[in-house]
Amino acid sequence: MDLFNHLALGFSTAFSLANLLYCFIGVTLGTLIGVLPGLGPVPTLAMLLPITYSLDPTSALIMLAGIYYGSQYGGSTTAILVNLPGESASVVTCLDGHQMALNGKAGTALGLSAIGSFIAGCFATVLVAAFAEPLIALAFQFGPAEYFSLMVLGLVGAVVLANGSILKAFAMIILGLLLGIIGADVNSGTFRFDFDIPELQDGIDFVAISMGLFGFTEIIVNLSKGEARNSVMEKVGSIWPSGKDLKLAMPSITRGTLLGSFLGILPGGGALLASFASYTLEKKLAGSKASPPFGKGNINGVAGPESANNAGAQTSFIPMLTLGIPCNATMALMIGALMIHNITPGPQVMSSDPSLFWGLITSMWIGNLMLVILNLPLIGIWVQLLRIPYSWLFPAILTFCCIGVYSINNNPFDVYITIICGALGYLFYKLRCEPAPLILGFILGPMMEENLRRATLLSRGDPTTFLTRPISLVLLMMAVFLLLIVLLPSIKKTREVAFQED
Repeated sequence: MDLFNHLALGFSTAFSLANLLYCFIGVTLGTLIGVLPGLGPVPTLAMLLPITYSLDPTSALIMLAGIYYGSQYGGSTTAILVNLPGESASVVTCLDGHQMALNGKAGTALGLSAIGSFIAGCFATVLVAAFAEPLIALAFQFGPAEYFSLMVLGLVGAVVLANGSILKAFAMIILGLLLGIIGADVNSGTFRFDFDIPELQDGIDFVAISMGLFGFTEIIVNLSKGEARNSVMEKVGSIWPSGKDLKLAMPSITRGTLLGSFLGILPGGGALLASFASYTLEKKLAGSKASPPFGKGNINGVAGPESANNAGAQTSFIPMLTLGIPCNATMALMIGALMIHNITPGPQVMSSDPSLFWGLITSMWIGNLMLVILNLPLIGIWVQLLRIPYSWLFPAILTFCCIGVYSINNNPFDVYITIICGALGYLFYKLRCEPAPLILGFILGPMMEENLRRATLLSRGDPTTFLTRPISLVLLMMAVFLLLIVLLPSIKKTREVAFQED
């Protein structure tokens, strides 16, 4: 009964005129950045964080959430029509989606993508609502030792599930942890690693580092690649799939929804991991009997991953909302948005600000409905947007980035930090180092340090407190298990194949 009362509160919040407007802005902007190659949800959220400072916290989160799951819808458009992933989770859709377009089935692929995403998004939102209260009840059993162990598990998960080399992901986590402790010590007030630079005494601003690593880096990478758009499919055809196509695709949509919903919750998971895992599963299940073969326009190669990436995008909100732990870079930015509004992420959010908590959850249903309306009838408009050269877009993006970073503290030093981080981000790109673990380390580092100190103070310096408390012990054992299993030769080889994007 409480769940229905909470949902009623959420719908009353989400259906306010202001929140409906910001939800619409979020999903529209999400679709737009998904459609335009070279942009993505992480750099866009990083750019828009300063703007949310002046908004109501509920409206800000509803808009940012809409951008994230909206980009999963829009990213499939470029993947299908011009064989370019609008964002990273749509890489898999290129394999069969574009082949369907070349075979004259672009409309069918786009329609199935939107329908699968809608079904997955609605189901995942039900899971978020259903599991929120039990997880929050569990979270209230957590003390400093449990939170520290949970963050260790989160960082280990980010290393294990990151793209590319485990060693590089581990190095990025360490770098993020080191950057996170720059500034005044929380307990003693001692300045650490500030190099006598006054601006560093309060630490590095989260918006500045995220804007540089994602926003500026995306611009530099895309400029270095040059224009890659060669053609746009002029004739999309009917976007409503036939009954036969729907019948073929529904099992894949169901499997993708269930798989994505689970993988979205995992530390380091989210839309990207879900889409790759779903494609691998569909290919394994079909085997040699697939007709047409996967990579040649198989309908299940579009329906499964597109459902999985949207389900994963929305269930990744569960650990962020209930435990205050980001499971991917996008959720780290969402936590940054909460912190901008002086809201401490974690289980207390639901009790201290229930309208924000449930308003955000119910807005996902409204946003998914808006996205179907935006993506199916307006596909022609999105096709035309693909004609805009990136060389026309990046000056405006760069300008807004700099204005946004400067406006938070009115300090040009933050802009310098953003530029440095942008150059570092491009270096990481060249070295094939993923920046997402760095952001997770940067966010979780200070929280880990604080909970480590609290736990040791409460136990009078006894380090075994992390092993004698049952929940903490289970979480640490899970972290060790993850590390051990990924080092097995067979698992390591499978992981390298799964994250291969070529």
